Amino acid sequence: MSSPSPSHPPWTVVLADDHAVVRDGLRLLLEGEPGIVVVAEAQTASSAVAAVAQHHPAVLVLDVTMPGGSSLDRLPDLRAASPHTVIVMLTMQAEPEYARRALRDGAQGYVLKEAAGVELLAAIDTALRGGTYLSPSLGARLAATPDRPDAEAHGLSARELDVLRLLVLGHTNAEIALALSLSRRTVETHRASLHGKLGVSTRAGLVQWSMRHGVHPLDTAVPRATVRALP
Repeated sequence: MSSPSPSHPPWTVVLADDHAVVRDGLRLLLEGEPGIVVVAEAQTASSAVAAVAQHHPAVLVLDVTMPGGSSLDRLPDLRAASPHTVIVMLTMQAEPEYARRALRDGAQGYVLKEAAGVELLAAIDTALRGGTYLSPSLGARLAATPDRPDAEAHGLSARELDVLRLLVLGHTNAEIALALSLSRRTVETHRASLHGKLGVSTRAGLVQWSMRHGVHPLDTAVPRATVRALP
């Protein structure tokens, strides 16, 4: 995990989990990294909101299920209390809908507790860099479930959805054109339309939108190496 620059203060973290032994382990893990300081702990969703409002931490590590109800219901309150705090969910809940809802409603990371500590550190690092992290072991489960109807609700055509799915895989406009038997200009038109309809201006924005709205990569995509080998 990257450390703050010498001129940057330490990354501050609030830990929210109803099990003290889990919080103790997380504190040891995080404070073992240079430039990270745990400033508060919480054992309910309500106390997590209060801690975030008081400390405005760089990161909130948040369990999904705590006394008083699901912390997913408090994501809007957490975002309002400290808009610049990045939220990484750490949970036993491996159902795709939990992850989709968390990412849609403001979390920047979703990590399963079964994962190694290095994965949580990677999620925090990704979130602090402005990205979105999803446990790889959960990705297959997301891909195996039907897409949410959000794409249709945003007015995406079937072809735009295909282009979006290939963009998520990291393909270039030229590769997408070959994979879908389209001209590069047509792909560029679809991509511009995606940016306009979804209100995002970058590829990273399209990827984050796709994760939050349950649009998984196109499973019939031509493999990247094959695409690049075509004339």
